[in-house]
Amino acid sequence: MRIRFLVPGNVRHGSGGNKYNAMLAQHLTALGADVQTVVVDGDWPVGSRADRIRLGEALDGGTTVIADGLVASGAPDEIAGAAGKGTQVWILSHMALADHTDLEAKSLAAARGVICPSAHSAAELRARHGTPDIVVATPGAASAEISQGSEPKHLVAVAALLPNKSQTDIVHALSAVQDLPWTAALIGSPDADPTYAAEVRAAVERYGLENRITVTGELTGNALEEQWNAADLSVLMSQSESFGMVVTESLAHGVPVIVRKGTGAVEALGESGAGAVTDAETLADTLRTWLTDPSLQERWRSNALQASKHLPGWDITADTVLKALLNPPN
Repeated sequence: MRIRFLVPGNVRHGSGGNKYNAMLAQHLTALGADVQTVVVDGDWPVGSRADRIRLGEALDGGTTVIADGLVASGAPDEIAGAAGKGTQVWILSHMALADHTDLEAKSLAAARGVICPSAHSAAELRARHGTPDIVVATPGAASAEISQGSEPKHLVAVAALLPNKSQTDIVHALSAVQDLPWTAALIGSPDADPTYAAEVRAAVERYGLENRITVTGELTGNALEEQWNAADLSVLMSQSESFGMVVTESLAHGVPVIVRKGTGAVEALGESGAGAVTDAETLADTLRTWLTDPSLQERWRSNALQASKHLPGWDITADTVLKALLNPPN
């Protein structure tokens, strides 16, 4: 099967959506599909007229196209035009658009099918648009070396420095437990929103935590693995999250995770036994309890280690998508 995979060119940091797209393409190829990944430049999710013309050209000429929702959900005319020429366009909606609800509804209606990375994100689309047939293809998790941990305890927060990721909340919570021993690393690109990244650094300095919280920038490869190996706890405080691939990445390393309630990260966390909190204050309370309770530390660690043995791989994600493309809804 030949698949053209359209991905946005205006997300240049290591986002979860970019990682999902890359891993899905890789594992669809491993299953025998002929995948052509096309980066579509533009000011998405709507773009200029020239951007949409470029998208229309990318949609043309392929019998089956998977288009990232950031590119496709704001371009209903281009989706409908491609469908009218016989192209089966599937929209991979990582997260519902914050704006442009009408455009998104029309794009989803014009598409041959819709793929979401979680039940949480699918439910959000159904609530907004009544979209009935959505294929849920949960992200896989690669096997990883189990963390050795640190003394004092080391916390990591792996996410681009963006307002939605709420690193300032994490810094505020850590400031409330600075009487206890710990270190922390905020690991993520500062380039997506330099203004917010500066706010995060300023918060670290304001609380006098420069020697305890490291703002590392985006890490990959061995540098990231070194942080995972040292980690005892992971924190993801996104205000909205379709799934939160870093949650399963953390669990793959045997590292328990705290997430924010009401987000798709709770789905990713599953039954691993770590906490879900509502705000910086409850995060601070949870961190204090965890830092001072060895039995809780051991229980969360044990649950994460157990979870690491049962995480689905990317082959299952790709197989779910490929079966949907081969057997689309009527």
